[in-house]
Amino acid sequence: MQAMRFCAAPLAVLALTVSAAAFAHDPSEKVTILQDEVLKNVPGKKALMIEVDYEPRQSSIAHKHEGTAMAYVISGSIVSQVKGEQPKTYKTGEYWYEPAGSEHLVSKNASATKPAKLLVFMVLSPDEKVLIPLEN
Repeated sequence: MQAMRFCAAPLAVLALTVSAAAFAHDPSEKVTILQDEVLKNVPGKKALMIEVDYEPRQSSIAHKHEGTAMAYVISGSIVSQVKGEQPKTYKTGEYWYEPAGSEHLVSKNASATKPAKLLVFMVLSPDEKVLIPLEN
């Protein structure tokens, strides 16, 4: 039993590290997986909850999501722009929705001096990519 505990922790850290790498965010951007659960009442789908920490002036690369995403600003202010829409600044307590396949052109900290934190909830198929970098 003790040996199982000794092996379980490093394996869990490795799994989270590999999963976080799949997000393809800026290497200095902190992405934390809070939950990754198969939805038993929705066959073929899973729910994913992540937290994204932005340093001042930091941004994500332009990307799209295969799954549906909902974002909530935990702290600070985030500038977000989905293709076909104007950039919008969201403050603490504000939120937005991105349909599956949306091209997220801008996602960045609006402040040059304060950090920002974003909570993202997604619904997608287990084989769908969370984030796909855009080439242009």
